[in-house]
Amino acid sequence: MASSDLIPVDDAIDHLLARARPVAQTQTVDLADSLDRVLARDYTVPADVPPADNSAVDGYAVRAGDLSSEAVLQVSGRVAAGQAPGSLQPGTAVRIFTGSEIPEGADSVVMQERVTVTDGGITINATVSEGQNIRRQGQDLARGELALAKGTRIRAQEMGLLGSMGVAEVTVYAKLKVAILNTGDELVAPGQPLAPGQIYNSNQFTLLGLLAKAGCDVSLCETLADTREATGSTLKRAAAESDLIITTGGVSVGEEDHVRAVLEESGDLSLWRMASKPGKPLAFGAMDGTPVLGLPGNPAAVLVTFMVVGMPFIRACQGREGVTIHGERMPAGFSIEKPSIRREYVRARKSLGDDGPVIMAYPNQSSGVLSSACWADGLAVVPENQTIGQGDIISYYSFAELLE
Repeated sequence: MASSDLIPVDDAIDHLLARARPVAQTQTVDLADSLDRVLARDYTVPADVPPADNSAVDGYAVRAGDLSSEAVLQVSGRVAAGQAPGSLQPGTAVRIFTGSEIPEGADSVVMQERVTVTDGGITINATVSEGQNIRRQGQDLARGELALAKGTRIRAQEMGLLGSMGVAEVTVYAKLKVAILNTGDELVAPGQPLAPGQIYNSNQFTLLGLLAKAGCDVSLCETLADTREATGSTLKRAAAESDLIITTGGVSVGEEDHVRAVLEESGDLSLWRMASKPGKPLAFGAMDGTPVLGLPGNPAAVLVTFMVVGMPFIRACQGREGVTIHGERMPAGFSIEKPSIRREYVRARKSLGDDGPVIMAYPNQSSGVLSSACWADGLAVVPENQTIGQGDIISYYSFAELLE
């Protein structure tokens, strides 16, 4: 096949992103239930965080100007976290604990490990500078500034930040509803006996896991009969119930590949065949206005094309902003001697070579070998029309980053 017949991977991704429509519905959820949801509005800081100067250590609050090398300071007070701080009497110290508000008049805190306690008071065994061990009011967040922008995916740290601002409920986008349609009369559900010519439906479970990881809800999950009528009617039903339809198989050039044909006849097929290995038969279109992403049928190709092409589209449909996948540049511990017109995504993982970390490739890169992805931790990229030699610097993307 000539290279002109295939759409470059980057162009295919741009094509999908240009047609992504973020989900419009929003929800209000408890902060405790907000993990992995996407913010549907900006969150600005209602009050300084922390709300007052507080101690970064357990120790003694003092005024630096009161100190000398021979000074013995009486302890005139004690402030625990959550207590009103009061004020520091001149020439004395106040016992203080981590997180406690700084007493009025104190300008520094000496950690307790630098203090000798005697019956007459304390002696400080360290140089003390103004502002030492004090966390200033508003040093984390200042009132009125933008804390988290609309389109941010909420991780544990964002949950904590929202909690520090006093936010109890969060406005998020509704979860993307995705239909999974696997094609093939040969597919059998796990747990059932196999007849001659049948195989177990692995793609369904790969996609269920990938979509759960991506924060989507599965609205429909079915295996399509290999007929034009069944394919068309199920696509229409899925379009009415879903924000996105993902199919596996049925997008190549065979007589039983009905998904592509139905999209051409009844829907809208805007992209077909991508310069990717694996993943050449990828298709994209719409049914009754609902986008349809047609993945190949081979198990490893389903995984790779979902991560490379499907995830950027899903992120855009979720309303996520500013997501950039950086990857790493590392030496190859394998070689590719024959260049390809297609960009190759090699199931790979990091390993320790003689001269340091390298990227190792699974020996069998067939698109039907899903065990390669269980061995691997990510994908190494072999650019179009290039060979790779041992030690050449290549790009590597971890599965974790691809699904971020």
